[in-house]
Amino acid sequence: MTTTPEKALTLKALHEAPEILRVVNVWDAVSARVVSDLPGTTAIATAGHSIAASHGYADGEIPLESALAAVAEIVQATDLPVTADLDDGFADPGETIRRAIGVGAVGANVEDRLAPLPEAVARVEAIARAAEAEGVAFQLNARTDAFLRGGERPIDEVVDDAVARGRAFLDAGAALVFVPGLLDRELTQRLVAGIGDRKVSVIGFPGALSAAEYEALGVARISYGPLPQRVALRALRDLASDLYGDGVIPHDTPTLN
Repeated sequence: MTTTPEKALTLKALHEAPEILRVVNVWDAVSARVVSDLPGTTAIATAGHSIAASHGYADGEIPLESALAAVAEIVQATDLPVTADLDDGFADPGETIRRAIGVGAVGANVEDRLAPLPEAVARVEAIARAAEAEGVAFQLNARTDAFLRGGERPIDEVVDDAVARGRAFLDAGAALVFVPGLLDRELTQRLVAGIGDRKVSVIGFPGALSAAEYEALGVARISYGPLPQRVALRALRDLASDLYGDGVIPHDTPTLN
């Protein structure tokens, strides 16, 4: 059995490798097992939005205890490194990360929600201190919502804000900077140039570049947030509609061990 510190070092090496790290987000034990069994899977990432939805909560409203319990179940379902989406770190981000490490997570997304920069940096610093105290090379994928919450700001202002926040988060101990948004080639180049090569993490929204294209631009990691769950739920909806129309379960339906 691989230890938590060993898994953290594995995730760190994946983030620092020349190849982009592709993580398909999961939300429970069975989705974690399905993704873990694929030959191309090297790490597991949870989707906070998907976990919240599966427990009946809106995104960002799941209680910490429920979120950590879900992460623990996912960790127990795989021997791969698990990086967890932990919203904004909850009330005490340092304690949240200490507890996340306690259930076996070796990385996390924690979002700034465009809080004032000193406050956002202080939260990153608290996470870094907590991880150091636990003796784990915890991989914080510090998220800035500069694009998602940018409102009507000019795009140059949004990019400059994302870069400033990203640099500050790296200086405070983050491993990567997660900049969710629909990023084209030019925007990605500007972010990588400003934040650092192999330091930017992106999300694969519909209409985004491919993982290979982001890799060529110097992006370190790509994830897919709640989209895998939405695709799975669409398949469930379509199947149910077919069954209500006198359909049958397809013959090629796989069985899960």
